[in-house]
Amino acid sequence: MSDSFDIVPPEAIREGRATDAYFDRTVAALEHAGRNPHVVAEVTADQFPTGEWHVLAGLKDAAELLAGRDLDADALPEGQLFDGGPVMRIEGPYLAFCRLETALLGLLSHPTGMATRALECRRAAPDSTVLSFGSRHVHPSLGAVVERSALLGGLDGFSNVAAGDALGREAGGTMPHALVICFGRGQQEAAWRAFDESAPEGTPRIALVDTYSDEVDEALRAVAAVDDLDGVRLDTTGSRRGDFRHIAREVRWTLDAHGHEDVDIFVSGGLGPEQLRELRDVADGFGVGSHVSNADPLDFALDIVEVEGEPAAKRGKLTGTKAVYRTPDGGHHVGLADREGPADADSLLEPLVRDGEIVREFDLDAAAERAAEDAAVVGFAADGD
Repeated sequence: MSDSFDIVPPEAIREGRATDAYFDRTVAALEHAGRNPHVVAEVTADQFPTGEWHVLAGLKDAAELLAGRDLDADALPEGQLFDGGPVMRIEGPYLAFCRLETALLGLLSHPTGMATRALECRRAAPDSTVLSFGSRHVHPSLGAVVERSALLGGLDGFSNVAAGDALGREAGGTMPHALVICFGRGQQEAAWRAFDESAPEGTPRIALVDTYSDEVDEALRAVAAVDDLDGVRLDTTGSRRGDFRHIAREVRWTLDAHGHEDVDIFVSGGLGPEQLRELRDVADGFGVGSHVSNADPLDFALDIVEVEGEPAAKRGKLTGTKAVYRTPDGGHHVGLADREGPADADSLLEPLVRDGEIVREFDLDAAAERAAEDAAVVGFAADGD
C-alpha cells in the first residue's frame, strides 16, 4: 500500500518539476545552443478588454514560486478586477523561469476563477452572511486555496479546518444531517442538545431542521429544545425542496408568530447568485459550495512579448511590453509601456519581485476590500445581472 497521496509535493513545484515536458526540452535545446535571451513575458487571459470582469487571486503563491530567481516581476494588486490585458509581467533571462510556466498559470488560474465566483455571491447578497462550504468538491490538498479565494472574493467565513490552520483563521460550522441521523428518527432534540452542550463557547447555536420531518415542525422543536438558539439551517435536498423561498418564508412566519423573531434562518445546498438574490430577503445567511469551488479556471497564458529589448510575440498575441491602467470611470485600458497612458489614469502593474526578492505584502482583508470597492466601480455583477 502506498504511504502517500497522489500529490505533487511543494518542493517539486518550487524546483520546477511541476512542468510540462516540453519546457524540459526547451531548456535542453537552449542550453545546447548556448542561448538564454533576456525576455519580457506577460500573463494574460484576453489581449484586449472584453467587459467580462475577473478578480485576480493566487498572487501570493505565484510570488513564492518566482522568489529566489534571477528575475523581476510586476503584477496587478491582488483583488484587482480586470477584463483583459496582462495581469503579470516577468523580465529576466528566459531560463530563469522557463520551467515555472505550468505551475505559475495553475497558481493563478483556479484561484482567480473561484474568487470571481465568490464575488458574484457577495454581490448577490451584500447584506447577508455568506460562508464557503465548497472545499469538499476539490482535492483536499486544495482546501486552503479554495477558502482563501472565497475570502478574497468577499465571503465571510469557511468550513475547512485544515484551511483555517494554513490561513491563520478559524473555520466555522455547526452540524450535519449525519449527527441527527446518529441519534435516530424522533430523537432530533437529543441531537440538538448534544451539539449545544458540547460545542465551544462562541460557536453559533444553529440547528439543522430538515432531517426527518417538515422544516417548520423541526424549527419549532429546535427552539424549544435549545435555550438561546441563534438560528436554524435549511439544507433540504433538491428532490424534496419544492418552492424553497416559500419554505423559508413559512419558517420565518411561524418562528415570528411564536415570538422567536431573534432566531435567524440560514440556507444552504446548491446555491449560487440567482438563488441568493431570490432568498436574501427571507434568509439571514447562506452557505455556498460548488458554485465557488467548481469554478472554471480562467484560461491564462504566459507569452514572450520582448526579446533582448525588441518587440516579439507569436501570431495572435500583442507584441511589446504593456502597461495597464484604470481610469476614474472604471475603464480598464491596455497600452504599450513606453507610451503615455490615458489622462487621470492609475497604472495597475506594481512591483512584485525584484532581483528574486518579494517586495510586496499580501493582506487578505485588504485584497477583499479592494475587490469589493473595484466591483462597485466597474459595475461587476450588478443587481439582476
